[in-house]
Amino acid sequence: MSQFACKLYTPKYLLSFLIILFVVPTGCVQGQLGQNNSGQYKNGMVVCAYPDAAQVGIDILKKGGNAVDAAVAVQFALAVTLPEAGNIGGGGFMVYRSKKGKTNTLDFREKGPGSANANMYLDSAGNVVPDMNLYTHKASGVPGSVAGMVEAHKKYGKLKWADLVQPAINLARNGFKVTKHLASDLNWASAQFIKLNPGKNYLLKEGGWKEGDILVQEDLAKTLEQIRDKGRDGFYDGPVADMIVAEMKQGDGIITKQDLKDYHAVWRKAIIGEYKNYKIITMPPPSSGGIALLQLLKSVEQFPLKRYGHNQDSTIRLMVEAERRVYADRSKYLGDPDFYKVPVDILLRPEYITSRMKSFSWDTATLSTSIQPGSFVGYESDQTTHYSIVDREGNAVSITTTLNDTFGSKIFVQGAGFLLNNEMDDFSSKPGVPNMYGLIGGKANSIQPGKRMLSSMTPTIVEKDGQLFMVVGTPGGSTIITSVFQTILNVIEFDQNMQQAVSAKRFHSQWLPDEVTIERDGVDSATVSKLQSKGYKIVTRNGIGRVDAILKTQWGYYEGGADPRGDDTAMGW
Repeated sequence: MSQFACKLYTPKYLLSFLIILFVVPTGCVQGQLGQNNSGQYKNGMVVCAYPDAAQVGIDILKKGGNAVDAAVAVQFALAVTLPEAGNIGGGGFMVYRSKKGKTNTLDFREKGPGSANANMYLDSAGNVVPDMNLYTHKASGVPGSVAGMVEAHKKYGKLKWADLVQPAINLARNGFKVTKHLASDLNWASAQFIKLNPGKNYLLKEGGWKEGDILVQEDLAKTLEQIRDKGRDGFYDGPVADMIVAEMKQGDGIITKQDLKDYHAVWRKAIIGEYKNYKIITMPPPSSGGIALLQLLKSVEQFPLKRYGHNQDSTIRLMVEAERRVYADRSKYLGDPDFYKVPVDILLRPEYITSRMKSFSWDTATLSTSIQPGSFVGYESDQTTHYSIVDREGNAVSITTTLNDTFGSKIFVQGAGFLLNNEMDDFSSKPGVPNMYGLIGGKANSIQPGKRMLSSMTPTIVEKDGQLFMVVGTPGGSTIITSVFQTILNVIEFDQNMQQAVSAKRFHSQWLPDEVTIERDGVDSATVSKLQSKGYKIVTRNGIGRVDAILKTQWGYYEGGADPRGDDTAMGW
């Protein structure tokens, strides 16, 4: 029986089954009927982190726009409705697959400014100055999001550029309803907004924000109008660029007009690998996510995960051991390929990955301190947002974009109304010193002018039998890679539909610190005890990641998975 064959039904339920089969257009997903028929659509789907932005994307698809048109519109809409992570002041990555199976990726990751240097965050004693690479003007890399959207549209877009930016302008000028989640985030950040932005009142409200309030952003609307009318030059030149440079001078930052003019997004060849009979299409460096994801999948491929069971002790142990080895490799070998020769082929060789897992034992946990990056002959960020889009023709886009921390550096550009990123923290400020996500780095990810900082973002598209199967990605800093890893396995190995796979409780390990983080109530107490008895240190926390994904069912319908951990929304037509 094929992997997609539906379950057999007894005669008692046969009539009901036939009614469902022939009357309701549902999909048979990995051995089970789609559980939410209303959530399956034929003509296209948008899954992103805010309902208003999802609606913008669907409207563009209905007007005849393709997946890239919708992605551009959603990017700018999220810059208005999701200030925690949606942005024009940050950067990101796009993975693209055409309806005919052609792939491409776009790197619009931020860059180090021209005067950046390896010691810029160190004091006279050589120690990292606390928060200098997080909450100062020097924390910002040169933004790439606008350049990325311009390049994506130039190569693949169908509709007029202005028509894709206008919906975001309308949201900024007319305002939109604040959700409970956004109100909480805005109130949480208000003290830092006030402290870091003297003389500005962006995103502040006397008495605090509450659900249902209308958020209007007039300065941001004017900035978006510049981008609408002038494209790239509306951000990297002219009045907006002048405001960015003025903000830098006021706060002792280092981004210059020349840095802005010199910034360009880069098309890169996708990293492609296989897990069983699935093709994994994902992001190359300077994302570490694609290589790490493929290493993780290959590390566990030979083991009977389905038999072990979802979130059971053997499954968790195996995945954690793979994660520790992969994150150790990440610390040494991953960086910007324009500045550093990343050994992609070696890291993805099956024999190398197999050799890394040889030290794994079912008897006891492998201490992270005993794991080092792999060696071979001849060789010398929590707040992000993700969106997945598929159009009527079957073109698919997976985009992850970020400011790094929640609300980035918390610093606004005066007059322009948008937040600056604090992506410089994703460089290695000093070899061996962890960043805000606890990730260790070295020479490969050292600070250099014009260099892109290493990222964990892992936008991914999966194929099955030459056809589109899944579009997936998530925010979450260092947990991005493991969240995508688990979501893919939830569908392929554990027979979950898209929403179940996204909603399922997650766990995470990253080499250092030597611990396994598990979502609260994600694993039963007996399993936790088994893990602890083998030497694993267990730490519980609230939500890990916010996955937004799309699954194409056997019968050609799109099924969305919108993460319940946030305001994430799946819309289709």
